[in-house]
Amino acid sequence: MKSDQLELSGYFEPGKPVFEEEAKKNGFTFWSARRLAEMLDYKDFEGFRNRVINKAQQVCLSLNIPITDHFVQDCLINDEGKQVSDLKLSRFACYLVAMNGDVKKQPVAQAQAYFATFADACKRYIDEAESVERIMIRDDISQHETSLSSTANRAGIESYQFFQNAGYRGLYNMNMSQLKELKKIPKSRSPLDFMGKEELAANLFRITQTEAKINNAQIRGQRALEKTAQEVGRTVRKTMQGISGNRPEDLPAAEDIKKVKSGLKHTQKGLNSVDEKKLPPKGKN
Repeated sequence: MKSDQLELSGYFEPGKPVFEEEAKKNGFTFWSARRLAEMLDYKDFEGFRNRVINKAQQVCLSLNIPITDHFVQDCLINDEGKQVSDLKLSRFACYLVAMNGDVKKQPVAQAQAYFATFADACKRYIDEAESVERIMIRDDISQHETSLSSTANRAGIESYQFFQNAGYRGLYNMNMSQLKELKKIPKSRSPLDFMGKEELAANLFRITQTEAKINNAQIRGQRALEKTAQEVGRTVRKTMQGISGNRPEDLPAAEDIKKVKSGLKHTQKGLNSVDEKKLPPKGKN
């Protein structure tokens, strides 16, 4: 089918989408990652794999879902007769890839809308693309917080709690406990678990830049470390207000990240069931 015809018909049109026609079955229903890249208007497969597929796999890891259940190494012969690497993607993997794609590309937006039509099968439909991004940013923060903690320890931190609170105080003009009270976050939970994408991104920037400042300026000692954390937080706050006009404390609390993860796990089960119903009984081809 010619590209101009595909533009008119769409890969993800309801009714009889080209996407469904591309499915193959061999133990499970799957789609070629290379073919999906074409359907989503990505010309460079390696870039697509590094930027989009890797993010989708990261979400699987965060949900404790085995990657190999949804992303299977494969290879194929290209138009030039050369063997090239590929991946077999389950429907859930295709869904995660679409949710991590560049929504400015029309086929990506169409794919996201197409997967929304499986709402009934998935039990629940939420703001999927932002939810997937929230999970990824939250995981990135956890990793960078661990790195920052190690850096602070090497720099002579005595109380990490006070140091951490100084960063919040700089960004929010209030302590962490005050922030939890303002946004009605349970005392036992991290405020990060109730932040939307914009607020999480601001905190990720704050944490990475605090670590960079400690390393680059050779900051040492509890008092100097707290001062640095607060100053970096304050700078990020000013940047946010200068660009978007938003104060971080005014951003609404988001749904508990634990519920978001649970919802995505339901989505996985729902999408799996769609294709399991289409598979022939075991022992039959």
